[in-house]
Amino acid sequence: MVNCTIDGRAVQVPERTTILNAAAAAGIHIPTLCYLKDINEIAACRVCVVEVEGYERLMTACNNTVTEGMVVYTNSRKARLARRANVELILSQHDTNCAICVRSGNCELQKVANDLNILSIPFEKQLPKKHRSSLNFPLIRNYDKCIKCMRCVQICDKVQDSHIWDVINTGSQSTVDVKDAYDLETSKCALCGQCITHCPTAALRERDDTHDILDALENPDKIVVAQIAPSIRTAWGEGFGLTPEQATVKRLAAALKITGFDYVFDTNWSADLTIMEEATEFLEKLTHKEENRFPMFTSCCPGWIRFCKAHYPDFVDQLSTSKSPQQMFGAIIKSYFAEKLGVDPSRIYCVSIMPCLAKKAECGYETMRNDQGDPDVDVVLTTREVNRLLRMENIAPGEIDEIELDNPFSAGSGAANIFGSTGGVMEAALRTAYHSVTGENPDPDAFHDVRGQEGWKEATFDIKGIPVRVAVVNGLGNAAKLLDALRKKTVEYDFVEVMACPGGCVGGGGQPIHDSVEMAPERAKTLYAQDAAGALRFSHENPDVIRCYEEYLEKPLSERAEHLLHTDHHGWKMPGER
Repeated sequence: MVNCTIDGRAVQVPERTTILNAAAAAGIHIPTLCYLKDINEIAACRVCVVEVEGYERLMTACNNTVTEGMVVYTNSRKARLARRANVELILSQHDTNCAICVRSGNCELQKVANDLNILSIPFEKQLPKKHRSSLNFPLIRNYDKCIKCMRCVQICDKVQDSHIWDVINTGSQSTVDVKDAYDLETSKCALCGQCITHCPTAALRERDDTHDILDALENPDKIVVAQIAPSIRTAWGEGFGLTPEQATVKRLAAALKITGFDYVFDTNWSADLTIMEEATEFLEKLTHKEENRFPMFTSCCPGWIRFCKAHYPDFVDQLSTSKSPQQMFGAIIKSYFAEKLGVDPSRIYCVSIMPCLAKKAECGYETMRNDQGDPDVDVVLTTREVNRLLRMENIAPGEIDEIELDNPFSAGSGAANIFGSTGGVMEAALRTAYHSVTGENPDPDAFHDVRGQEGWKEATFDIKGIPVRVAVVNGLGNAAKLLDALRKKTVEYDFVEVMACPGGCVGGGGQPIHDSVEMAPERAKTLYAQDAAGALRFSHENPDVIRCYEEYLEKPLSERAEHLLHTDHHGWKMPGER
């Protein structure tokens, strides 16, 4: 242990503790902009400078450790003036038009500047000439808002192993830009969006599609349909200060109906449909093991699909051909549901509310269109966008009553609900696979070994004498480690679930941003609690799914199901893919 004094308080902390963490242990806040624990501790922003007795130069608190007897002043005049000057210099190279910034009110630079009472900038403004990347790509880079904190570089390299961002140029011209590609659109970006959720400003943001929704809502010829993904119900209320108990999917449905949506459905329904197809596909491969390559990989995460195609193309043929729940829902809405309504499918405008940026790209693939050439899903809104949409409509969700979701796609099982967390897809699939093989339901919690936030989990389950070896990974860096191990043949599995975002969809790149706080574990608890409390916990018992098969699809992997619900992952190309 080391004894030191910080702002007059005696502090005892373990050796090698940084000044920043030692101060935090004493309840003393030191502002930061670039710092991310264990990921980005490079003192790039110089905002955390403090004064230490015996040293003429100020020290950065995030990457200097306390020593025995050290005396630290976190907010002395010298430290405060230096911190202020550093922030003013950052602001001189930053577009400070906060009123029209997507992160206004949730921007770390704005907060630090306000806390330092900076009311003007004494330096000449020098904004980069390049303002932003293409407005058509799901991920948009605003160069004039970048503060060169390097968070995006470190997240992309250390956590997601995608290596999209890097520092270019030198001196005052240095900035962050795409690595090994002409522009972002031609890069191997998986569109996981983790760079957005870890950026302290709006230098990175999602493409905003809310105005497309408003145009559709105002078009009398359009029947506007919304689907709400499982992980949305754990997060959408955060932007309005609602508790998980208040921010129910039924309250969000009510808000969307006020906005003008004609139908609001639950993607949990199509998650159950996905399980019916994917579990059947897996069992079909397992019973003809000598004819297939293993493991089979889940395919409901489009960020993972993009990563696999870009970095590990030799595994693409082992991806499940099942479409994601989003795309299955769109395909059914513009076929089965259109027939039920007696309308031309082109009149239906399908909107997905998702926690993800990659979903915006997925709905635009050529392989995700119906026989008329129209997209199965027309537009995807992230959780952040749907919150902005509700604000645009002057809706206060906490003050409205819940409503039931519309039929026939309102029922979703607990198995579908846990899709939003890492391990959830695997657990849901195993519940149904067990029933398909044995004719009986397992204990719903029999496969709990695949739960948890660990980056790489593995287990073996016995299904009627058949050992099924499974693995679950979340975060693309962990996916890369697993795929490397499979290439080296140091591990063997039958079935693998991959989620691009740490923690799964609950930690998705389109979810509300809480700087330096990872919300996935808390959001996942909500999903598992809802699963445990529900009466319906198996996808194969979903009455609306059963009815859809009876009336339209016939059975899993039928000719019609293959046509509508499955896809060819080679049917679209990543940049550089042959």
